Amino acid sequence: MRETAVVPKATMQRYPLYLKALRKLSSQNVKRVLSKDLGALVNIEPTTIRRDFSFIGCLGKQGYGYDVDHLIDIFTEKLGGGFNEKIVLIGVGNLGRALLNYNRWDYVIGEIAMAFDIDPQLIGTKPHGVPVYDIRQLEEKIPSDCRIAILTASQDAQQVVERLARCGVVGLVDFTHQHIQVPKGMIWKSVDVVTTIQELVFEANAARQTRESAGHHTGGK
Repeated sequence: MRETAVVPKATMQRYPLYLKALRKLSSQNVKRVLSKDLGALVNIEPTTIRRDFSFIGCLGKQGYGYDVDHLIDIFTEKLGGGFNEKIVLIGVGNLGRALLNYNRWDYVIGEIAMAFDIDPQLIGTKPHGVPVYDIRQLEEKIPSDCRIAILTASQDAQQVVERLARCGVVGLVDFTHQHIQVPKGMIWKSVDVVTTIQELVFEANAARQTRESAGHHTGGK
């Protein structure tokens, strides 16, 4: 990635979509792809794709396109370190099990390597092949190179987050909706489905009112 380039947040959010599409193309033995063809796969304008790729120094040749394997190597390095990221899951309730069922994330970023819980009935099991350990064994069992954790359990959330930070975890995906003081150096991403639905309802109502207002002004024609 160009050292002087500041990649916009919207661009970063599109990079995983590109990587997933590129891996699909590679599995079909596609060696080169034009921005318009990639755009058709991810529903993104070719001009946006070319601009996004320019931030990582990938400039395709007009009429020749991009080298698929080269792009995969670049995105893999930037987004997932060879899609070998070892992720730990804290909490194996309904949501946690659903995440385990979705494990490996289409081979884009890595996999949940292990999970932790407090429930004796879950400890020692392997849902979807992922071992579940006692949360008290966190420091003992967590991989030394683990950087990312997913938190779905609300109990003692603050304490668990602090323990994760001491273990070297620098990125947290939080599903708990708890008020957490994130330790210095940790990146926190909250996933709030309810708020997202509320935002969609608000936007849908606004769109409906706009349509109704437009119909009123045109006499309903």
